[in-house]
Amino acid sequence: MKQIPTAKLVELYYRRALSAMEEIYGITIFGLRFFRYVFVPPYEWGEVRKHMDELGAKSIPLLTVVGTIMGLILALQSRPTLDRFGAGAFLPAMIALTIVRELGPVITALIVAGRVSSGIGAELGSMKVTEQIDALEVSSVDPYNYLVVTRVLACILMLPLLTVYVDFLSIFGGFIAEVLAGNTTFQLYFSDVISATTFLDLIPGVGKTAVFGFIIGIIGAYEGFHTTRGTEGVGRAATTAVVLASLNIIFVDMIIVQLTLMFFGA
Repeated sequence: MKQIPTAKLVELYYRRALSAMEEIYGITIFGLRFFRYVFVPPYEWGEVRKHMDELGAKSIPLLTVVGTIMGLILALQSRPTLDRFGAGAFLPAMIALTIVRELGPVITALIVAGRVSSGIGAELGSMKVTEQIDALEVSSVDPYNYLVVTRVLACILMLPLLTVYVDFLSIFGGFIAEVLAGNTTFQLYFSDVISATTFLDLIPGVGKTAVFGFIIGIIGAYEGFHTTRGTEGVGRAATTAVVLASLNIIFVDMIIVQLTLMFFGA
């Protein structure tokens, strides 16, 4: 195998680092434009409602399956460990706190990112390469307000609602696992869940999903708006949108968890 000269290797890594920094800068500026446009008329509420249905409501079947199975798996995997330490009675509380605080919001955001961010990237990318976005500008329609703001708002509004839905299904999935194992009753399980969780547990978990929704919408729209090289670019935009959205969700979640511990405690 031919060895790459050190100078060329350094140059290669430098170009990749520079490209990554340009991408980060581009996404940041593109995202900051949202806060300028979102408060300026015209308000495309009809488009927002349409995208809430397309991007949010149509994700419910997939989230229903994943949410229920997530609770089942968490209960089945945690029961033997808790029983080993004589803490099996704390399983409902453990499931509720784990789901509400962290697992539910993050898993929901990652699943929605896989479906929605790629869809936005592919849809807007197709419009870009077929010059439909340019046609909107010629028609005196602001493409950013009409195409980006509406989709991002839909993601911001829908993701907290979807997270609450997944949280409930996951807790109920844990209940199903416990009932099948004969370890609890409906009243005992949900009384433990209610007594273990407070409103302060719900606020950070659900609140941060609005940030995740912003990330999903902005990254998908950015990749779509900057699509090049025809249909090949459309596929690349969809793939890149999913990867970047997922990575940013995990990174931002790490920061929000630290802030949550600072302001809300353990």
